[in-house]
Amino acid sequence: MNGSNLITLSLFILFAPLVGFWFTLILGKKIQKSYLIEIAISTLVLLTTLYVTFTKLFYFPDTKFVSEFTWINLGNVPLLGKVTVELGMMIDNITALMLFVVALISSLVHYYSIAYMKGDKRFNRYFAFLGIFTFSMMGIVLTHNILMMYIFWELVGLSSYLLIGFWFEKDSASNAGKKAFLVNRIGDLGMFSGILLIFVNYHTFTFDKIFQQISTGVLPFNSEVWLTVVGILLFCGAIGKSAQFPLHVWLPDAMEGPTPVSALIHAATMVAAGVYLVARIFPMMTGDALLFVAAIGALSAFIPATIALTQTDIKKVLAYSTISQLGYMIMALGVGSFAFGFFHLVTHAFFKAGLFLGAGSVIHAMHHEQDIMKMGGLRKKLPVTYYTFLIFCLAISGVPLTSGFLTKDGILAGTFAFGLLTGHSIFAITGFFVALLTSFYMFRILILTFHGTPRDQHTYDHAHESPLLMIVPLVVLAILSIFIFYTANPLNADSGWVLSNWIKTPASVVPEHARYSFMVPEKMQAEAANVSEHITHSEVYTEALHHAHIPAVLLSLALAGIGILLAFAFYQWKKIDVDALTEKIKPLYTFSLNKWYFDEFYHKTFVAGLLGISSFLAWFDLTVVDGIVNGTASVTRLLSRISGTFDTYVVDGAVNLTATFSGLIGLAFRKLQTGKVQAYVVLVVFSLVLLLLFFVKI
Repeated sequence: MNGSNLITLSLFILFAPLVGFWFTLILGKKIQKSYLIEIAISTLVLLTTLYVTFTKLFYFPDTKFVSEFTWINLGNVPLLGKVTVELGMMIDNITALMLFVVALISSLVHYYSIAYMKGDKRFNRYFAFLGIFTFSMMGIVLTHNILMMYIFWELVGLSSYLLIGFWFEKDSASNAGKKAFLVNRIGDLGMFSGILLIFVNYHTFTFDKIFQQISTGVLPFNSEVWLTVVGILLFCGAIGKSAQFPLHVWLPDAMEGPTPVSALIHAATMVAAGVYLVARIFPMMTGDALLFVAAIGALSAFIPATIALTQTDIKKVLAYSTISQLGYMIMALGVGSFAFGFFHLVTHAFFKAGLFLGAGSVIHAMHHEQDIMKMGGLRKKLPVTYYTFLIFCLAISGVPLTSGFLTKDGILAGTFAFGLLTGHSIFAITGFFVALLTSFYMFRILILTFHGTPRDQHTYDHAHESPLLMIVPLVVLAILSIFIFYTANPLNADSGWVLSNWIKTPASVVPEHARYSFMVPEKMQAEAANVSEHITHSEVYTEALHHAHIPAVLLSLALAGIGILLAFAFYQWKKIDVDALTEKIKPLYTFSLNKWYFDEFYHKTFVAGLLGISSFLAWFDLTVVDGIVNGTASVTRLLSRISGTFDTYVVDGAVNLTATFSGLIGLAFRKLQTGKVQAYVVLVVFSLVLLLLFFVKI
């Protein structure tokens, strides 16, 4: 098997969706079924990706394929030194896995959308937007440098804006698109600042070249503190894109977009890009930077989980669940559990995309009703949707035999070991508590939607199972949520091919005393280490993780079981009066229902502050700046008026007086110029007489 053609095939994977976007967009108004171009291209991209992923993971698991070219070469620039910018592609194991995730879910969403979006007046445009998003996401996955990633990062932001606000005639949808776009720009500003600091210090954007320089002791401004700052600034991009605290507020509102978009963007790809970014820069993250990452992840796992408990919009519950699960991944990376954090990204993509598509099937059957309090009894009407949804709920709850059990318990074991080694047990406590909340609110959705009796009999009577194009993607994703695709041992992911052969923790390149103590390899490992090799952790960490595995599994299973039982006790068996309990804890319930008042807080502080500053600047511009300009203009006009008056009455007066005097003299002398010879003779004689008289007197 030859791996030399993988880069060429990856170029097709990258640019084919862009071609589909242009053809579908241009021909959309002229050819009714131009969307089939995008469908065909999506299918070809999936098939090509399957080949690339299979070849890379099974035949070249230890080989990294890189291709690059010089895009910009400015030579030596004063103050900056040599300025060259390379663009290129890199295919390693996590690239291959991420390509598969993006291509598969993108294709399934394309097929699903044919039925779900049927009859929409902008049907072809919708598929064009799916194409540009897929192109943008593939660019993030395939790049080998941070600048190219940032370019595609912004393209993902643009395409998500187009898809979230697809039904822009609704104010809620257009506002959600703008909110997502603006909130993401806040995080991207931090990321861009980090990229600039990297280039100023390393004169390159390429990941491997940056890591190589750091490994030789080259630090930003010769300071470990600045290396930590750069890592945190780059992580800001992930905070925005992966909807992490405190920039998580855009994702629930983004549910205004079409439901298949939520499955593609807000479950499996765009929001996972932030986790992918952290995985890419993991080798250059100091211990302090990783601790910051872990703290943000823990908060992002906990806060949305508490909000999801009381929400009634089925898509918004899943949105908060997504933020919480992304928090799990970020927290895992932050505590050094790289492999399980990235593994959870892969498994979560499948069962969370399935949950959103399952919700879409329910919404389709309920004539676009999204309130779970108006549903009930749908498992009889939607049997395939129900059983696939059940599998997804079991997976996200971490029940054995599912993929979610393999990855979530690995993350919890990682946080447990981290607490044992560092004393920061808050991450393990948060992780286990969120596991309890997750199983509770997911089965709350399942029971209120599919169990019991219908709460809207008229809509229920007209409900029916979704078309085959919507059902098949659910079945595919449900199958991928089973353990057998990742390991032969349903209770231990470490023995499977994903963790043992494909996902390995990359070696840290930061100075040893700036890492976590357990990430410093043993002496023999350190001597053999270089940037291209993978060192999991020290033996101390490996031993702690081994001891934490069984307790973490047992506690996780117990909490998941308690959460599921509580959901049934509350909503299925009615053993606990939900309304009475709600009244007893009314303040907490209201706090959760109103999403911790984040939106209100942001509106009264940041938004109001920004509007206040804008109003002040507008007043300053109108009053001070324009006042100075207008005052200058008034003074100029006054001086001009004075100058005009002086010119009119003095200068022109003097000129006119001279002219008038000259005219009067001329008038007087004109009387003498009669043209008669006799008069001239008389004047001459008279003048002579006067002269004689004058001289005789003298």
